[in-house]
Amino acid sequence: MIPRKPEEPVGRELGLGYKYVSLGLTFAGGIVLFMGAGYLLDHWLGLLPVFTVVGTVVGSVLSFVRVYLRLKADEDADRASRKSKGRPW
Repeated sequence: MIPRKPEEPVGRELGLGYKYVSLGLTFAGGIVLFMGAGYLLDHWLGLLPVFTVVGTVVGSVLSFVRVYLRLKADEDADRASRKSKGRPW
């Protein structure tokens, strides 16, 4: 007799989807936040587009690093979970 795999809870995939949508919004939000701060600083100092461009680049880099580290941590946690259950894949 072939042993059955334990069923995963219903809706788990939906929860994972929302987690990745949240990461996408985090990425976009970081860019918009830093770009907006750069624009306001430019407008206040009268130096349009210097800080807007710098804010956009800084926001992009920081957002990318944040999302990358979060995905890496999730991957490590998933790998450790699978290893503890005896499944190497």
